[in-house]
Amino acid sequence: MWNNLKTTFLLAAMTGLFLAVGDWWGGRNGLILALVLAGVMNLGSYFFSDKIALMSSGAQPIAREQNPRIYQIVERLAAKANVPVPKIYFIPTDSPNAFATGRNPHHASVAVTRGILEICDDEEIEGVLAHELGHVKNRDILTSAVVATLAGAITMIGHMLWYADLFGGFGGGQRDERGGGVLSGLAMMILAPLAATLIQLAISRSREYEADHTGAEITGNPMGLARALDKIDKWAKRVPMKVAPSMAHLYLYAPLTTGQVFSSLFSTHPPIRKRIERLIGRDFV
Repeated sequence: MWNNLKTTFLLAAMTGLFLAVGDWWGGRNGLILALVLAGVMNLGSYFFSDKIALMSSGAQPIAREQNPRIYQIVERLAAKANVPVPKIYFIPTDSPNAFATGRNPHHASVAVTRGILEICDDEEIEGVLAHELGHVKNRDILTSAVVATLAGAITMIGHMLWYADLFGGFGGGQRDERGGGVLSGLAMMILAPLAATLIQLAISRSREYEADHTGAEITGNPMGLARALDKIDKWAKRVPMKVAPSMAHLYLYAPLTTGQVFSSLFSTHPPIRKRIERLIGRDFV
């Protein structure tokens, strides 16, 4: 219920943001355009945000005959978690990582990278996939997918306003009366990605701890996920995975985002060492 309320709030906030910005920069014409964009974005966020996330990652469906190991693990864990078996995807990158997405447990997908399948044994893979099913069971996959779309939309607004100011705006707005059109557009380009990052931070840090806890309950073996996190932390630094900032919070391990600065301050994930300590009461020596 709480995650559904958060999702509704995010969609409403996105609509309000679009309308306010449209009215400010373009008056009636901008308001109409913003209303259309908000409607399209809301529908897209709900029905297609998971497909956007999978497409952005380069994920490909895995057939059972291609990797029966993964199917056996996912099916066993889904039964334990009492959730439908999600669709399974493969991301062709050597960086170890994984994520879950979808609008509800009946329309869920999990994706794993080639790297994580190569460095983790079955017990560790089980821990990773249980974590992702934890997101499914906790019903925060829709919220996460909507946040990805919202973060991208906020960044897009910043760029649109910058170009609108350069070429005279949408017409009829209040920006000329207040002056500083180009400067305000430049400010939006700077502030929009920051706002998107803050939204991701607000949503994703606590949910990672929750998914770790739920995953450990599903397997009954927190050590498997703890060892996987330790391995991923070491390997991912050697083989970084670059993704769009708006998608970073979806992943098990915070990937390198394009143009990333002040990574510890603006990380969408809690520190790996703290996650391990919460799982098993200590860090690995």
